[in-house]
Amino acid sequence: MTPEEQKAFEDKLYAYVGVKVCSRKPAKDPVNETMIRHWTEVMGDTNPAYTDPEWAAQSKRGKTIAPPAMMYVWNQEGYSVASSGRASDPQTDMVEMFNDHGFTGVLGTNVKQEYVKEISPGDTVYVEMVIDNISERKATGRGTGYFFETLATFSDQNGDTIGTQRFRVLKFIPQEQPAAAAKADTLEVPTRIASPRGHDNGWWWNAVDEGKVLIQRCKDCQTLRHPPRPMCGECQSMEWDSIESSLEGEIMSFTALRHPKIPGYPADPICAVIKLGEGTNLVSNIVGCDFADVHIGMKVKGKVEQVDDKTMLPQFYPA
Repeated sequence: MTPEEQKAFEDKLYAYVGVKVCSRKPAKDPVNETMIRHWTEVMGDTNPAYTDPEWAAQSKRGKTIAPPAMMYVWNQEGYSVASSGRASDPQTDMVEMFNDHGFTGVLGTNVKQEYVKEISPGDTVYVEMVIDNISERKATGRGTGYFFETLATFSDQNGDTIGTQRFRVLKFIPQEQPAAAAKADTLEVPTRIASPRGHDNGWWWNAVDEGKVLIQRCKDCQTLRHPPRPMCGECQSMEWDSIESSLEGEIMSFTALRHPKIPGYPADPICAVIKLGEGTNLVSNIVGCDFADVHIGMKVKGKVEQVDDKTMLPQFYPA
C-alpha cells in the first residue's frame, strides 16, 4: 500500500468513528430465571442472589437478580447467525473494507464492562452500540493493523443505564507463517505461548527469567504501577525505576479456564487477580490447591518457577 493509498484508506476508515452500529433495541427475551440458571450452572456460580428466590426474599433487595456479567448475553443474536449470517451494519461494512485491503486477520484483544444498575427477571434489556475509536496503524506481533473499539450501552425498559461494554479488536495483515514440517517426527510438542516482550515490558520479563518480580515506580511521585508502561498515570512523568515485590498478597478475583483445553497448559488452570502487598495488582495462576478451596480475600504467597523448558512465571500458593 503506497502512502497515497494508505491515506485514502484511512480517510474512509476514520469516517466510521462515532457511527452507530445499532440504535437502541430490545433483547429478544426478557430477563428470565431459566437463562440465569443455565448461565450460573455453566459458570459454576452458586451465589443465591441469582437463583434462590427464598434466600433473595430475605435479602435487602427482596428479589433475585441477574448476574451482572450476563449483561451482554440478553442481546446476543443466537445460533441463527451461524446459518444465515449477520445482518449488514456499519461494523460489518468496516470489517469488509478491512478484508478488501488485506487486513484479514482478526483478534479480540480485551473487553471492559462497567455495571451501573442491577436487573431482575421480568426486566427488558436494551442495547445501542457505536464505533468509539480506531487507532493509528500499528506493527504488532501478529502483523500490521489497526485496533478498533466498540462501545455498547445497555439500559432497561425505563431507559435507566444498566452498564457499558467496550470491546477492542485488532484487524491485521497476517504475517507469513513458516512452512509446515515435512515429517511428523520433526514436530515439536506444543508449549505455552511465549510471553509478549516489547520495548515497554521486556525488562519486566527479563527480571522474571532471573527469578524476580519487579514493580515499576515513578521517580517523581513514587507511585507504583503495573503492568509496565512508559508514563506515570498520576503525574505524567516518564522517569521511573523499580522495586522487587515480596510476592505476598490476596486474591481479588479468580476463575478456572475449563474450555477449550490448550496444549502446553495444565488442565483447568486457576487464574486470579492478586493484590500484592505493595498495592499493585498482578494476574497469575493459583497452584497447590483445588479450585473449591480458592476464595476472594484468600492470602497467597508467590514463587517464580520454571513452568516448561522455556518459561519462568510467578505462581501463587496458599499462604
